[in-house]
Amino acid sequence: MDYRTEITRKLSRVSELDESLVYSLIEVPPQKEMGDYAFPCYTLSKSLRKSPNAIAAEIAGDDRLKEPWIDTIAANGPYVNFFIDRGHFSHAVLSDILYKGSHFGDSDEGGGRTVIVEYSSPNIAKPFHVGHAFTTALGHSLSRIYEKLGYHVVRMNHLGDYGTQFGKLITAFRLWGDESALLASPINELLRIYVRFHEEEKSDPALSDLARENFRRLEEGAKEEKMLWEKFRELSLKEFSAVYEKLGVSFDNYNGESFYGDRIPEVLNMLNQKNLLTESDGARVVMLDEYNLPPCIIVKSDGTTIYASRDIAAAMYRYETYHFHKNIYVVGLPQSLHFRQVFAVLDKAGRDYAKDCIHVGFGLVKFKNMKFSTREGNIVVLDDLLNESIAKTREIIQSNAIIRDADMDEQRINEIAQKVGISSVIYTYLRAGRERDIVFSWEEMLDFEGDSAPYLIYTYARTRSILRKAVERDISPERIANADLSLLVSDEENAVIKLISEIPDAVSKAAGANEPFMVARLVAQIARAFNRFYNNNNILSGTDLARRDARLALCEANCIAIKLCTELLGIEVVERM
Repeated sequence: MDYRTEITRKLSRVSELDESLVYSLIEVPPQKEMGDYAFPCYTLSKSLRKSPNAIAAEIAGDDRLKEPWIDTIAANGPYVNFFIDRGHFSHAVLSDILYKGSHFGDSDEGGGRTVIVEYSSPNIAKPFHVGHAFTTALGHSLSRIYEKLGYHVVRMNHLGDYGTQFGKLITAFRLWGDESALLASPINELLRIYVRFHEEEKSDPALSDLARENFRRLEEGAKEEKMLWEKFRELSLKEFSAVYEKLGVSFDNYNGESFYGDRIPEVLNMLNQKNLLTESDGARVVMLDEYNLPPCIIVKSDGTTIYASRDIAAAMYRYETYHFHKNIYVVGLPQSLHFRQVFAVLDKAGRDYAKDCIHVGFGLVKFKNMKFSTREGNIVVLDDLLNESIAKTREIIQSNAIIRDADMDEQRINEIAQKVGISSVIYTYLRAGRERDIVFSWEEMLDFEGDSAPYLIYTYARTRSILRKAVERDISPERIANADLSLLVSDEENAVIKLISEIPDAVSKAAGANEPFMVARLVAQIARAFNRFYNNNNILSGTDLARRDARLALCEANCIAIKLCTELLGIEVVERM
């Protein structure tokens, strides 16, 4: 039952205000003593020529608002406060989630419309580092969130497989490359020669000219340059696929920058037809003064293309192919200007879908004072971070008898460490607003009692353990399914149930703001509230069997809620620890 909507209808009749206005005015009070919902009466003061306090008192006493599911209606200054009957609320929320299971919070908001989410997008021939993991975790989570709301999601991995760096790599490989090393460990070998190129380039500027020439030949389709580029791309993708498999991430499309090279003439034709191209120091640009932006370079002075021209081509292709409702780019905040320019060019060219292209930026990833620069070879490779997290998680489980089941063998410890260790990294990216920088801390990431994936996963496993013990005591699932949920009225029980009821709203808001942390924050609150309930109440013991059954139903609902939310975040739970 949607209590807010029902209260809106009643208030609309009493106040004679439009339902949409009433709905927008209704608030959730910050303190439980102020009720479950509150309606401010300031809007009515002018038309009724009464004080908001007097209006609130009149509305609170109107018999037309009374319902069995409303416990109390009280005026509190200029507000009308509604207290929902806890028994009715518990039954409504828990019966809904227990019936719908993982589909709780599903919506037809998307109506089958297409949302493209571009994320991950690593650079071919370079290591998959921790920065790429930020976009990967964000994009993967957003894809799942949009799907839950009924959108058709197309997951795009816009590979960095083109550009002047490939002229450098081709040059470097011809000079210093080792074929056997390339086949044995492609990324390491390509990184080695790439770093060496930039070292040698400092004392030999001729290398830069040679690299530009090799990239020009690649763009023209020269056979040898293209063959080397294809080899670098194929070998790099094999290494990336192992990382994606570990993260549980997949894509619908791997069209990288190179895919749009043949579509640059279409971009140029469009911009020429609109008389938007201007010569500037030999380059061809689009002036964006009216957008308060610097000119957007479309073709450089040497005739080669850049990121912007390929991104414009990509947006045009995507709309022609998918007629997207949203075209989302999950790319770091430093690229904000780039995307503002690209979207502005599309808008200036009269492409209506420019307004539906959205840059979802995110902050930096830090380890103390380290900087990440592929040129200097100073990076933190994601696979190394994941392996370290798994190893540290294994140590924690092995040394902590409280976390570990007594009968847990080495194989199970390894399996759990794998899931918890990887989830710890993913959750670190998603637990706060995406624009905030991340400073990795093993103590926080792997804290089984903190704001962490281990805490969520352990809470889920602990709750599953309670339900298994119920079965061992011959408490049948049918009995739990038929429990009297209206008995769950204590403050601690109500706190858990209220948070569970917020899942649909949190999912919708997460999509609206492109902020998965709204789901992460809620599931952390649910786990924290459930543990308070668990620590202060006997669930399986006692003589009140009806209350016992209802509490076991709350345990089942808690498992559904945690698993549902963690899946939206790309985190995998475990059934036991």
